[in-house]
Amino acid sequence: MANAVSEKINLSQGLVHKQKLNILLLSWEYPPNVVGGLSRHVFGLAVHLAHEGHVVHVLSAGNGVLPEYERADGVHVHRVKPINDHDDHFLTWIGGLNLAMAFKGEQLADEVKFDLIHAHDWLVGTAAFALKEVTGIPLLSTIHATEHGRNNGIHTEIQQFIHDKEQSLIESSDQIIVCSYFMKESLMSIFQVEEKKLAVIPNGIEPPYIEGKAAAVFSDLPKRKYIFSIGRIVKEKGFETIIKAAEIAMEKGQKFLFIIAGKGPMLDIYRRQVEERKLGEYVVFIGYITDKERDVLIQGCEMMVIPSLYEPFGIVALEGMIQEKPVIVSNAGGIKGIVRHLQTGLLINPGDAESLLEQISFLTINAKVANEIGKNGGRAARSLYGWRRIAADTSRVMEDTILNSRVNINGIT
Repeated sequence: MANAVSEKINLSQGLVHKQKLNILLLSWEYPPNVVGGLSRHVFGLAVHLAHEGHVVHVLSAGNGVLPEYERADGVHVHRVKPINDHDDHFLTWIGGLNLAMAFKGEQLADEVKFDLIHAHDWLVGTAAFALKEVTGIPLLSTIHATEHGRNNGIHTEIQQFIHDKEQSLIESSDQIIVCSYFMKESLMSIFQVEEKKLAVIPNGIEPPYIEGKAAAVFSDLPKRKYIFSIGRIVKEKGFETIIKAAEIAMEKGQKFLFIIAGKGPMLDIYRRQVEERKLGEYVVFIGYITDKERDVLIQGCEMMVIPSLYEPFGIVALEGMIQEKPVIVSNAGGIKGIVRHLQTGLLINPGDAESLLEQISFLTINAKVANEIGKNGGRAARSLYGWRRIAADTSRVMEDTILNSRVNINGIT
C-alpha cells in the first residue's frame, strides 16, 4: 500500500512539474466557420490554453476554402472534409466527418505525443471514442447541451439517435465538463452520471474591441432606440415570446423596437408571423450578423433580452453584461445562474410575454437603476467569467483527468 501511495504521489508531482500539455481538441465548428456558440467557446478556450503554454491542436471541419492547416493565435488548426462532403442528410454528413477526423487524428497522434483528447459534444463523439481506443489517450469531454433538454424529452427516431450518441460519449469519457450546475443536474438525472465524473466550468467572455456604429449594421437605427436579442433561430430560444410581447405592446400603445439577429430553421416562420400580425415597426429579424456587428449592435441598444425556453448556459447574456447593458433573461436552465434579479440583470418567467413587458417597462422608467444593473453585470462578467480564469480551471481538470487515467492504468487506488 505504501508503494502504491508513493507511486501516486510521484505521478502527481511529475504532472505538476510538466511544462506543458499536448492537447488534441475536437470540435465540428471552429472560427471562421461559425454555426453557433460552440465554436466561439472552443476558440476562446483553445487560444487561452495556448497562452498558458500548452500546445493545442484543434481538429475541425473544413469547407474547401479554409486552409487544411494553419497556426492562428498560437493554436494549430487542422481542418478535414467529411468523406461524404456533399451529402445533404446532416446525420450522414456528421458520420463522414467523424471518419475523416478519426483518420486525421490518428495521423497527428503519430507525430505529436498527445496527453489528452478533449471532445466537444456528440457531434465529434465517434471520432473521440475511436481515437481513445486506438491511442490509449485519456478522453475529456465537454457536454454543451442535450437533445433531451432541447426537446423536453426524446420523441423521435432522430432525437433518440442523438441521445444515444450523447450516452456513448459520456460513457467513454474519463471526465466530463459542463457549463452550469443546471447541466450537471441534467446529466446526473438523464444519463445517471456519477457526480465525481462531472466538473462545472462556465463559458468565458472578454471585453470586445468595437469599431463602427450600429447604424452601419441596421440603417433604421439612428431614428429609434431599440432592444436587442440574438441567437440561433430555433424554438427553444423563445423568440415567440418577443413577438407576443410586441403584439401586446402595440395593443397598449407602447412603442418598443426589438432587433433580433441570428439564423436558423424558424427564421422565415417568425418573419411571416411578424408580417401577418402587422408588427413590422416593432420586431425586425435581421438574420445572420458577424461577431463584430453583434458587438456594435449590443453597444447601441438600450437593453438585451434573452427569452430562452431552454438554455444550458447563456453566453449571449454575458455578451451583453460585458458591455454593461442591462439584460433580461428567462428564469430557466443555466442562464438563471448568471443573473441575480435586480442586481446583475432581470429575470422573467419563461415564455411569459407579460412578464417580459413588465421588466422592459421597469428598466425604461427607472433609467438610473438600469444603469446600475448594467454596471453590476459588467463587473460580474469580468471577474467571474474571464477567459484567463476559465482556461486555468480547465487546465486543472485536464491535469486531474490525465493523472487519474495514469493511476487507473497502474492499478493504483
